Amino acid sequence: MGDILAHESELLGLVKEYLDFAEFEDTLKTFSKECKIKGKPLCKTVGGSFRDSKSLTIQRDLVTAFDNGDQKVFFDLWEEHIPSFIRDGDSFAQKLEFYLHIHFAIYLLKHSVGRPDKEELDEKISYFKTYLETKGAALSQTTEFLPFYALPFVPNPMVHPSFKELFQDSWTPELKVKLEKFLALIFKASNTPKLLTIYKESGQSNKETLHQLHQQLVEAERRSMTYLKRYNKIQVDYHNLIGVTAELVDSLEATVSGKMITPEYLQSVCVRLFSNQMRQSLAHSVDFTRPGTASTMLRASLAPVKLKDVPLLPSLDYEKLKKDLILGSDRLKAFLLQALRWRLTTSHPGEQRETVLQAYISNDLLDCHSHNQRSVLQLLHSKSDVVRQYMARLINAFASLAEGRLYLAQNTKVLRMLEGRLKEEDKDIVTRENILGALQKFSLRRPLQTAMIQDGLIFWLVDVLKDPDCLSDYMLEYSVALLMNLCLRSSGKNMCAKVSGLVLKVLSDLLGHENHEIQPYVNGALYSILSVPVIREEARAMGMEDILRCFIKEGNAEMIRQIEFIIKQLNSEELPDGVLESDDDEDEDDEEDHDIMEADLDKDELIQPQLGELSGEKLLTTEYLGIMTNTGKTRRKGPAGVLRGGDEPLRRPVTPSGHRNGYPV
Repeated sequence: MGDILAHESELLGLVKEYLDFAEFEDTLKTFSKECKIKGKPLCKTVGGSFRDSKSLTIQRDLVTAFDNGDQKVFFDLWEEHIPSFIRDGDSFAQKLEFYLHIHFAIYLLKHSVGRPDKEELDEKISYFKTYLETKGAALSQTTEFLPFYALPFVPNPMVHPSFKELFQDSWTPELKVKLEKFLALIFKASNTPKLLTIYKESGQSNKETLHQLHQQLVEAERRSMTYLKRYNKIQVDYHNLIGVTAELVDSLEATVSGKMITPEYLQSVCVRLFSNQMRQSLAHSVDFTRPGTASTMLRASLAPVKLKDVPLLPSLDYEKLKKDLILGSDRLKAFLLQALRWRLTTSHPGEQRETVLQAYISNDLLDCHSHNQRSVLQLLHSKSDVVRQYMARLINAFASLAEGRLYLAQNTKVLRMLEGRLKEEDKDIVTRENILGALQKFSLRRPLQTAMIQDGLIFWLVDVLKDPDCLSDYMLEYSVALLMNLCLRSSGKNMCAKVSGLVLKVLSDLLGHENHEIQPYVNGALYSILSVPVIREEARAMGMEDILRCFIKEGNAEMIRQIEFIIKQLNSEELPDGVLESDDDEDEDDEEDHDIMEADLDKDELIQPQLGELSGEKLLTTEYLGIMTNTGKTRRKGPAGVLRGGDEPLRRPVTPSGHRNGYPV
C-alpha cells in the first residue's frame, strides 16, 4: 500500500506541475483543494524551483563571461547548454553567435587602458578567424556579415570606416540585451513539465518503432511474394514430374508384357518435361528414333533447370506515368523511378523481363525520341539528388540489357547527356557510378564508341585514373574497362598517342593496384595501344619491359601469360594480324548479347515508404494500371564468335559484369 501511495503522490505532483506550467490557475486551485480534502499527498516535482534556479545560474554565468570578455568560458557554456539544433538551425541564433564572436574579438581593443596585450589580442583574433573559416563560413554570402570577414586582416579596425559601428558606445549594451532576451526565451522553453516530456518521448519512441515495423513488413511482403512465386512454379513442376513418372512406370510395365513404346509417345513425354522455349523445336527437329536422344535432351534441359510458366507482369498506363515523372513531386518521381527499375531488375530473365523491357521501349518511357523541352530524360539534371541518382540507376538498368542499349543508342542525345552529367556530378558518388556504368555498357556498340572517342572521353578517363585510390571499386573497375574498350579502336589508339606518356604512366601504375579485378582491362588496354609505333617507342624509353617483368614474378598463371603477350607486343616491329580495327566499319559485331543485371543497381536505397505510402510494384499496379501496353518482340541473336585465346589479353569490348560471368567476348 505504501508503494501505491508513493507513486500516487508523484503522479499527482506531475499533474500539478503541468497545470501550473499551462497556467490553468482555477483548475489548479480546485485540484489542490480536492487533493487536500481527500488527504492525497502532493509530491513536489524536481522541476519547478530546481530547474528555475539552475537555468538562472547558467544565464548569469553566460552574461558574466560576456561582460568580462572571457571567450573560452562563454562558448564552453554556450555549446553545452544551447541545444545544437537551435545553434545550427535557428537563423537568429546563428546571427547572434556571429556578433558574439565579434564582441570577444574586439573586446581588448574597446576595454584595455592603453595598448592591449599583443599576444592576448592575437589569440582572440585567431579564434575569430578560425570561426570564420569553419562554422561562420555559412554566413559568408550574407550582405550583412560580409564586411566582417576582413576584420582579422585589418591592422587597426578602430579607425576603419567599415567597423565604425562596432566601436560606438551603444553597440555592446544593445548586443547584451539581445543575448539576455535570447537566453530567457531558450531557458523558459527548456523548462518543460516532466509529464509533457514523458508523453513526447513515449510518442516519438512508438513512432520510430512503428516505422521500423512497417519497413520490415514491406520487405517481408516483398520476399514473401518472391518465395510464393518460386513455390508455385516448383509445385507445378512437381505435379508434372509425378504425372510423367506414373506414365513411364506404366510404360515399363507394358514393355514387360511385350508392348512396344512408339517414338511419338516418347516425344510427347519429353515435350512435357522440357521448358516451353524448347517444345516447338523438339516437336519438329529432334529425331526420337535414335537411341539416347531423349535422355540427352532431358539432361540438357535440366542443366540449368528453368522455371516454367512465369506470369507476365500487369500492363501500365505509360502516359500517366510519364506525366507524373515530369510534373509530380520529387518524392513521387523518386518512387516511380525506383519501381520502374525494380520491374527490370527483379523480373525473371526470359519472357517476363523481355516483355517489361519491350513495353518500356515501345512506349518510349525515357522520352528518347521526344523533342519536347520537358522530358523524362531531363530528370538527369533534377535539383533533387535522389531523383538524379534514381534516374541514373534506371538508365544503367536499361543499358544492362542488349535491347535497352539499342533503344538508348538510337541517337547520341542520351550519350551526350550522360557524358555531361558524368563530368558535372560531384555530389553523389552513386549517381556518378551508375552514369559511368551505363557509358561503359554503351561502349559495346561501335557507333557509340566512335562518339565517345570523338568527345574526348579518353582524356577524362586518364585524368580520373591518375588517382585511383580516390575512386570506389565500382568507379575504378568500370573506368578502366571503358578505357580499354575505347583503346581497342584505331581512333582510340590515335587519341592515346597524343598523350602517350601519361596513358602509359597511368596504366603501369594500375598494374600493381590492389584491386585485382581491373587487371584484365589494364592488360587489354596496354596490349592494344602498344600496337601503335609511337606508343611502343615511348614505352621502351620509359623501361616498360622491366616494369612488366616485375609483375610476372607476382602474378598468377593467367596474368603471367597475358603480360608475356604484352611484352611480345612491346618488342614487335610489325602489327599482328587482326589487332587494328577499321573505324570506317560501323557494324554491330562488337555488341555482345548477354544481359547482366548487377546487384549494385539496387544497393543502398535512399528512400523508404512511410506508413500508408505505396512503393514498388504495388505503387505501379494501384495507381498506374493500363490496358494491353505489354508488347512482344523477337530477340536479336548475339554474335557467335570470340577473338581471344584463354591466356591472351582482351581484344574485344566487354563489361565487367559480363567478364566476371565468363561470357565469351
